[in-house]
Amino acid sequence: MTAPHLLFFAIGFPPAAKSSTYRLRETANQFAALGWRVTVVNADEAMWRQDFGVDPSLLEGLHPGVRRVELPLRRPDLETDVRSFSEERALDPAKWLNAYRKRSMKPFPEPIYGRWKKALAAAADEIHAEDPVDLVLASCAPYVLLSAARHLYETHGVPYAIDFRDGWSIDVVEGEVAFDEDSRRGRIERETLGDALSVWVVNEPIAGHYRTRYPALADRIHVVRNGFDAQSRPVPSTEASTVPLTFGYLGTLNFGAAMLKTVLDAWREARASEPLLSGATFEVRGHVSSGARRETNAVAQVLSESAEDGVVFGGPVAKGDVASTYERWDALTLILIGGGYVTSGKVYEYAATGLPIVPAHDRDHDAAHVLRGYPLLAGTPSLDVEELAESFRQAARLAVGASESLRAQARAHAAPFERPHQMEPAVRALAALVQREEATA
Repeated sequence: MTAPHLLFFAIGFPPAAKSSTYRLRETANQFAALGWRVTVVNADEAMWRQDFGVDPSLLEGLHPGVRRVELPLRRPDLETDVRSFSEERALDPAKWLNAYRKRSMKPFPEPIYGRWKKALAAAADEIHAEDPVDLVLASCAPYVLLSAARHLYETHGVPYAIDFRDGWSIDVVEGEVAFDEDSRRGRIERETLGDALSVWVVNEPIAGHYRTRYPALADRIHVVRNGFDAQSRPVPSTEASTVPLTFGYLGTLNFGAAMLKTVLDAWREARASEPLLSGATFEVRGHVSSGARRETNAVAQVLSESAEDGVVFGGPVAKGDVASTYERWDALTLILIGGGYVTSGKVYEYAATGLPIVPAHDRDHDAAHVLRGYPLLAGTPSLDVEELAESFRQAARLAVGASESLRAQARAHAAPFERPHQMEPAVRALAALVQREEATA
């Protein structure tokens, strides 16, 4: 019997240096481990080099049976070579960008990416003609992938599922409904989810939004959390930290300059008042924006201005170097935007280190649920300068005073969140659902 074939639309799959890439890779790996033939559709490396960049080390953990199809998708809005600009764009870049976004909305209601709809459908047709597909899985964003998921369903009856992650009709950062059910986006979302075999989201608050919005689909809405990868977990140190201490932040710098300034003001105050932080360093690693604004925006400026306070910006970290980066640090600072609808993938990785964590985020942030009971949590979640400064001081004391037993308890807290533990049950359930559907067809 021929193994079933999964067509996985995963824009941001390795080697793209996107935060979603780890979830996408694990999803493909889990299907391949079940014996499925997996074809992944992604944008090509040329596009990712123009956008967030690429990290070839991400491919090292990919199941050898996964086939990658890279499409020559482009984002003209990221082009920086003025020699290629039209006269209209050269004379009025803002007007050109506004018109470009409006044009992109016509095929599918999503600025920038809506224009990819035709190319994605053509890829689905070609792959299905070459090797018939048994299931389509689309992992959003971009949300134009919803159209890709529906395409083979409408033309050939191929079932599909949606890995919605943060969802579409909920603004997870602001905690508000993003659009009405009767809007164009609302109608597309309702129709697409209505025919989906299964819908995955990353946390319970988002699942609650969708179960309330579409009560008839409640049993198809499943929480499939993010997690940490074993290769990113540092080798546990058996020795207590010594001064001068090194604090670290690792992750995409998707927060604004004002938020970063609040955190660094707290760091400056703590560094001046806590002897254990005298001479301490705060190393910031990760991507700062994308395209032409990469490392050239207001956030980068704030980092540069904080050098005299021991703040060092080192750029992105390759996946293969994540564990060794954590091994150099004595404590971590978890800086997160959003609130109750946002979890963040990094919180799981931070917890897996067994290091003290400074929680720089809103009190009602979903990441707080993940860290509840974490033995080395320094203070309570806050974005207040005084409260954060005290958290930095507590983290310093924990770094030099926590026993190996306490550090082991911290690592154990994270153990259930290892990525395969989150993804394997969801993949098995979806694979079994497809088989039942085929058996009753």
